[in-house]
Amino acid sequence: MIELKSIAKSYAMGEHQVRALVGTDLFIGAGEFVAIQGSSGSGKSTLLNILGILDSPDSGTYTLDGNLIANLSARDAARYRNRFIGFVFQSFNLIHHKSALDNVALPLYYQNVSRRKRHKIAMEYLERVGLADRATHKPSELSGGQSQRVAIARALITQPALLLADEPTGALDTQTGEQIMSLFRDVNAQGMTVVLVTHEREIAEQTQRIIQLRDGDIIRDERL
Repeated sequence: MIELKSIAKSYAMGEHQVRALVGTDLFIGAGEFVAIQGSSGSGKSTLLNILGILDSPDSGTYTLDGNLIANLSARDAARYRNRFIGFVFQSFNLIHHKSALDNVALPLYYQNVSRRKRHKIAMEYLERVGLADRATHKPSELSGGQSQRVAIARALITQPALLLADEPTGALDTQTGEQIMSLFRDVNAQGMTVVLVTHEREIAEQTQRIIQLRDGDIIRDERL
């Protein structure tokens, strides 16, 4: 599913170059549930951005589902993300003036699915995350946990092969975080590959494998 070979990435900080990744090798098989753990500045968000085709490495190769990810135009990268990858972010990234239903349906709009059909499918996914009764509510009318479940439904609606989550429980209380992790376990049990970034050990331990980063390099790869 995912194969990284000698991935390196640096960023300019004034006159200096900061190395975010220093030649990372990584293989994640289809259907795995993996946590990427590390302190701030360890490179975990950079790694997730490269996996999500939101950023490109300076060197090395990234192969996703047998396809070499290199030199994609902005349009091709967006098309690939929309059809193959689902994203869940700590800040939810919901559109504030749209209802929960419209937020969930949005990826299908970019796939040119008719309004009636995408709303029907979006309602099915809101039911799946237990929020059918909040379909007409806007993000300001939802709790943090409800907003995250809407974001998860939106990420799942295109039936991606890969789900990427960046600190998905970081802004939530413990009980709500457990509910979110339960949703991830459910979709993983159905065959979806799930990769999440977290700095919380107790969250990482609910996955099948923990990859720990320090200073842009993998220092531990532990299967649970």
